[in-house]
Parts: sequence; structure tokens; C-alpha cells
Amino acid sequence: MSYSRWDGTQTGFDLSAADLMSEMADDLVYHGDLNAALRRLMQQGFDVDGERMQGIRELLEQLRQQRQDRLDQFDLGGVYDEIARDLNEVIETEKRALDDVLGTESGDARRDEIARRAAEEAQFHLDMLPPDLAGQTKSLQDYDFTSAEAQRRFDELLERLREQLMQQFVDQMTEGVDGMQPEDLQRAKDMMAELNHMLDQRANGEEPDFSGFMNRFGDFFPENPETLDELLEAMAARMAAMQAMLNSMTPEQRAQLEALSDQLLEDMDLRWQADQLGRSLQQLFPDAGWDSEQQFQGLDPLDLGSGQQVLGELADIDQLEQLLRGATNPGALAEVDVERARELMGDDAARSLEQMAEMTKLLEDAGLIENKDGRLEMTPRAIRRLGQQALADLFRKLRHDRPGGHELAQTGVGHERDYSTKPYEFGDPFNLDIQRTIRNAIRRTGGGTPVPLTPDDFEVERTESLVKVSTVLMLDLSLSMPMRDNFLPAKKVAMALHALMSSQYPRDYLGVVAFSEVARKIRPEQLPEVSWDYVYGTNMQHGFLLARELLARQSGTKQIIMITDGEPTAHITASGKPFFSYPPSQETVDRTLSEVAACTREGIRINTFMLDATPHLTRFIEQITKMNGGRAFFTTNENLGDYVLVDFVEHRRAMVQGRRTA
Repeated sequence: MSYSRWDGTQTGFDLSAADLMSEMADDLVYHGDLNAALRRLMQQGFDVDGERMQGIRELLEQLRQQRQDRLDQFDLGGVYDEIARDLNEVIETEKRALDDVLGTESGDARRDEIARRAAEEAQFHLDMLPPDLAGQTKSLQDYDFTSAEAQRRFDELLERLREQLMQQFVDQMTEGVDGMQPEDLQRAKDMMAELNHMLDQRANGEEPDFSGFMNRFGDFFPENPETLDELLEAMAARMAAMQAMLNSMTPEQRAQLEALSDQLLEDMDLRWQADQLGRSLQQLFPDAGWDSEQQFQGLDPLDLGSGQQVLGELADIDQLEQLLRGATNPGALAEVDVERARELMGDDAARSLEQMAEMTKLLEDAGLIENKDGRLEMTPRAIRRLGQQALADLFRKLRHDRPGGHELAQTGVGHERDYSTKPYEFGDPFNLDIQRTIRNAIRRTGGGTPVPLTPDDFEVERTESLVKVSTVLMLDLSLSMPMRDNFLPAKKVAMALHALMSSQYPRDYLGVVAFSEVARKIRPEQLPEVSWDYVYGTNMQHGFLLARELLARQSGTKQIIMITDGEPTAHITASGKPFFSYPPSQETVDRTLSEVAACTREGIRINTFMLDATPHLTRFIEQITKMNGGRAFFTTNENLGDYVLVDFVEHRRAMVQGRRTA
């Protein structure tokens, strides 16, 4: 099997970077590992505009079926049937000629007697031919045919056999020569002798002249290897595939082939060069499949030529299967010979391989991924897109008649543009919308230049009342979150909230605190890389402490949004060590409530979104809301995003309304 690098000219169904990001979104949010997400996408495949991009698992199953179809159809027992049939026809033609001799009388008794004895001896010779094909062929080479037709057909059979055996012999090492002639066999022998010499040079620490070798024998290697190692690897694959054909034969069939080769080729130096090269390649590439064999179970007999072809197809299937099993990234598939894959598996499989090989390039060209020290990583643009997609997914779920839509009816004086306009009124900031103002003047005057303006033509940009909300999102990363299928929706909500605030409320502040046995501060931009912690413990106390530290440096209205599915089971001791206990110890509860009291004193409201709320968790959260004045929401992983985003937008709307009426 030969390979060629993907060069961008291959075609298939349309695939975009947006398609890929959409398919990988949940995987990227859940694990935060781009390389793993690409591997899983390659393995599973996906649908694009109604067409299927088959994954590696599906392609491997197709290869398995292709292999089995050939094994179920053919039988290697027919490798020599055609030879035996043609040879038998030669013998029968000769026997009929001998019968004619025996049945003919010339009138010369002595002459007829000599002819009769010669014909009887010839018949005896034919009757005593060895049972094997090689023996029959050798015996007939020394036989003086009576029939000119039999002689002609036997000579043609020998020539055809020599050509097939020469082709089979050279095909073990190269696929660059078709229609073998004796002079080609001599060049093949010279090529092998020089290869053996180069291997000896390398073993002795010398540098072989590979470029000179390719100048002389490059036509044997159409794949154009760039190094000696590439050439040897390709030869090892072909010789191992041919060895698989021998391994798949019965001992009698192998003996027939060897005997025919020895008899018809009669070149001991060629055999020696090939055997030495084969031994060297087996040592260099022990895993090339030298011991593999195929168990044919079908009824269709294979002759020598078609047997080589089918075994070659099976070898290509095995090699493609090995490449697919070892492909850990799209770049590895760029080496597949797509046209050969198309011949073996069809157009759909070939298109899927092309598209998989293209995935990394598409994402890189779109500026969504970059290669850092051999590892693919998401760019800031990709991280923003993930957040925006999470936000769009969540808002699509909201019913239009629910509160929490983005539109804010009230407008006012401030500095945040609302991207709508209004007629100018005395006291409005003079943020003139030139386009609409000119249009009003033209509509009033009917056109013409210059365009006179009056105050009635002025139209100014509306602005939203300027408010600032400082929020810390406390995200539970304890082990119970993935165990209860709560981690993915919680993380998507966190990324959606970041996208919402970045795009709609850029003056607001968002901090993130992740907590399990202990808590830690993370930047919102790091959210895609966040995963759960393989530890037990829900340390709200430490989370509230870090949230207060973040909010202490911020202005405006301050709030904590906490997403959790567990009651407090951990706290930080006076010595700074984490302490875990389930059921929760009284000390853990007291220390957590102490932090809630500190938040209350500092004007920080705590809104809690509970997933899978137990009676114990419910009672504890009720204590928090009673102390703090915040709110509690009992929700599920299916509607968590609705609750969080609706509450955030409604809270901010209420603040704007309050500012307008103040």
C-alpha cells in the first residue's frame, strides 16, 4: 500500500471549523482537553448536513468486513488449477497425436514398426510423468513432442509461467515493474545486490550512497522514498505480504511454488540475494507481519496471478487497519493513500478519511487551535466561541413568555451604548447618530444639496443606565458532580455566564472560585480546562472566603452565585489544613455559616442553585438565605442554565430600573 500526504486538492462533503467546534463542544466543556476531544470525534464520527463522516470505529468495521468477504469468497486451492489444466491439455493433445501415429499404416512394415515403438515409448513416458506440476514441467522440457501444436502450447505455458514467477518474485520487493522480462530480472538482481551492500555498509558504520542507488533503480519504487529507511520499510511490508501468501498455502502448495521457481528461474545468485535481503529485513522490521496468514474458506479458486492480487488487497487492508488503529490525531491520517482506500472501501469511506485528515487544518485556519510544542491547544477565540455556544444553547431553551429575555425596555443617560436611537430632547447627551439625522433632514426637505439641518432632525443614540455588578461564581467540583451527571451542565452555565457578561455587560466583573475539598481561584478564561477533582469534600467555607477576597477589590453591587449538589462536608482548620467529614461535622457547619455572616456584613448577596437537593442540604441553604437575604433555587441539571441566566438578567434589570427611578 502506498501513501500520499493530503495536499488540499481532495474533495468531499462540506465541513467547516464551526461544524467541528459544535460537535466537540460538550466534550471540550466536560474535559477541557482538545486533543482528547479530537480523538473521540475521529473515533465516533458525526453527521454533516445530512451526510455521515464515518469515524474510525466504523471504518475499521468496514475493513474487517472487506477482509472477511474475500476470505469467504476465494480458495487458494485453485492457485495451480489453471496451470494443471493447461498442462493436461498439452498432454492430451500429444496423446491424440500419438494415437494417430499408432493408427496409421504407411505400407512400409519396418517404418511402421519403428514409428509404433517410438509412439509406445512416448505414451509410456507420458503415463509415467510425476504427479506434481514441477516434475511434469521438468520432464516435458526434455520430451520430444510429436505434436507441433502440443509443443507450441507447452512453450507458451512455460513462457507464461516464467513471467508470472518473475513478476511474483520481483513483486516481493517492488511494485514499479510490470510485464517482467529477463533483462528486468537481471536489474532486480543487481538492485538487491546493491541493497545488501548498503546494509553491510550501514552495519560497518559507513554511510551508503542512497541518492546514487535511487538514480539507478528509482523506477522500481514509484512511491519515491526519501531515505533508505523509508525504502527498506516499504520493501519489508511487501515481502511480508508475499510471505503471508505462502503462509496461507498448504505445505503441498508451497512446495509446488518453490519447485516451479527453482526449475524455471534457475538463478541461484538471484535466490541468494533475495534470501539475504529477506533475512535482513526481518531483523530490521520484526513486526511487519512475517508470520501472518489468511484462512480462505470460499469456493472461487484463485490462480497464481489473482491469488497475488487478493493477498495484496488483504495486505493493504491490514496495513490501513494498522494505521487507523494507531491514529491518535487527524495529522496521522494525512498519510493515507485515499485513492487506494477508495478502491478498497468505496467513496463514502474515502471522503470520511479526507475530512478527518483535514480537521486540524480547518481549525488552525479558522484561528481556533494552535500547535504548541507538538500539542494542540485552543486559542482565546475558540474559548470565546465555546462560551457563546453554551450561552446560545441555554437561551434557545428559554420559552419566549418566560421572564429573563435580553431586551431591556428602559433606557437612560449613561455611557453604555444600546445601539438604538431616539429624537433628541433637551438634556440628552449629544451622541448624534449622523446617518439617521441626515436621513431625517432629507425626508423633511425632499433632497438636494446642501442638506440644511434643524434641531428637529437630530437623532441621538440611546444609552443604558450605567450600573456595575461584581459577581463571583462558586462552582462545585466535588466528585459527586460528575457522578450525578451535574458537572457538564454546571460548567456550561459557568461558560455561558462568562460569555454573557463579556459580550453584554463588559463593565461587570466576574470571578470564579472552584471548590471541592479545598477551594481555588481560577480565571474565567480557564473555565474550558477545568475538570472535577477526584476527592471527596464540599468546602463552601473556603469558597466563600476566597470569593470575599475577590470581591473586596471590586465596586458596585456584589453577589455570589453558588452552584452545588452537596451540603458542606469540609472546611479549613486553624492550622490551614483541610478537614473532611461526612455527615457534616458541627464545626464545618459553624465555620461555613461564619463566612456567610462575613459576606452579609460586607454587602455580598449569596444566591444558591441546588442540584439534587437533599433534606439536609435544603435546610442548610435555608439557613444561608435567612442570614444573608439572598435567594435559593431548587433545580435540576436539565434546567439549571435557565434558572441561573434568567436570575442574573432579571437581577441586573431590577438594578437598572432602580437606578432609573432613583
